[in-house]
Amino acid sequence: MTETGTSERSAPGGVLTGWISRLDLALELDLTVDTLRRWEARRFGPPCVRAGRKVYYRRDAVQDWLQQQELPSPRRGGGRR
Repeated sequence: MTETGTSERSAPGGVLTGWISRLDLALELDLTVDTLRRWEARRFGPPCVRAGRKVYYRRDAVQDWLQQQELPSPRRGGGRR
């Protein structure tokens, strides 16, 4: 660990800059790791990359996927008059 509390692996400019682990994504989205696993098996959810047994998500891809999940506002109206 460095003085700032980050590990050397995730230091700025490191190979994992811009990537998030499955556990970290689950925590940020308030989901379980199992839910993300199921989504991957069903080819749903944000795209991911496997590095051995580890799974990583590109932060930009997660944000893009979240925007695609946004639903349009329901129309308000009373119908015909």
